[in-house]
Amino acid sequence: MPPSLPATINIREPRWDQSTFQGRAKHFFMVTDPRNLLLSGATLEEARRVVEDYRAGRVHPGLTEDQLWRAKYIYDSAFHPDTGEKMILVGRMSAQVPMNMTITGCMLTFYRTTPAVLFWQWVNQSFNAIVNYTNRSGDAPITPSQLGTAYVSATTGAIVTALGLKSLTKHLPAIIGRYVPFAAVAAANCINIPLMRQRELKLGIPVTDENGNRLGESTAAAQKAIFQVVVSRIGMAVPAMAIPPVIMNMLEKRAFLKRYPFLNAPLQVGLVGLCSMSVNSLEPEVRDQIRKKDPWLETVYFNKGL
Repeated sequence: MPPSLPATINIREPRWDQSTFQGRAKHFFMVTDPRNLLLSGATLEEARRVVEDYRAGRVHPGLTEDQLWRAKYIYDSAFHPDTGEKMILVGRMSAQVPMNMTITGCMLTFYRTTPAVLFWQWVNQSFNAIVNYTNRSGDAPITPSQLGTAYVSATTGAIVTALGLKSLTKHLPAIIGRYVPFAAVAAANCINIPLMRQRELKLGIPVTDENGNRLGESTAAAQKAIFQVVVSRIGMAVPAMAIPPVIMNMLEKRAFLKRYPFLNAPLQVGLVGLCSMSVNSLEPEVRDQIRKKDPWLETVYFNKGL
């Protein structure tokens, strides 16, 4: 019989050293692996059982370290870190690459006509609403009215921004018009995320010590988390929505795309966690609650969501 796997492996943290680029790359390749979308429900439930049992100190006979880490990444790809519920398929991290490539490529391709702008901004905001709901931080439920308000507001904001800028850029160089979708996406993120997660701003999100022990809920942590998500969402859109317009603007002037215009959209598509804060930065009642449990604790951690 092979020796039993020790129960001391910290599977709450990534497998690879996050202080190196290679470690971070390996981690995010695993987290965003689109193949996880094809896993069966039975495989997901088995991964959940392995992970939850291991965290509880129960090691399955014959379990290897590679199998444990594989189960951990499958579990993380499908189940919410705070609530433990199975996440909506297209809202999972493993769906981000195929979904975002397709939607972003189409927004950058079909931006010249009003119906196309309306349709693709609606598709994008519908997808964003699903992602925001699926990856909300904390375990406070989002009501249907909050979901509807955020969705309608963000969609309206994106469409108004896109159509307004589209009319303003009619007489400007073509390259300027190509950046209208990016401006619309940035505006929508500023509206959508705070509205979608307004319950967290009212009730707070869980804060933990470095060992993952829950200490309370903080609205200050929620404010910081949501601000970081808005900035990171806009920043993540820059490579996919700022670089392809330059490349496509050059390609469209050449004979190749004039001869094969149907390749425009495929080319556009092809081009396309945890944070911490000081205990002293928390609201007074949460800070006092934590001080009673651990007077020497200086830093707490929270899941900022996506």
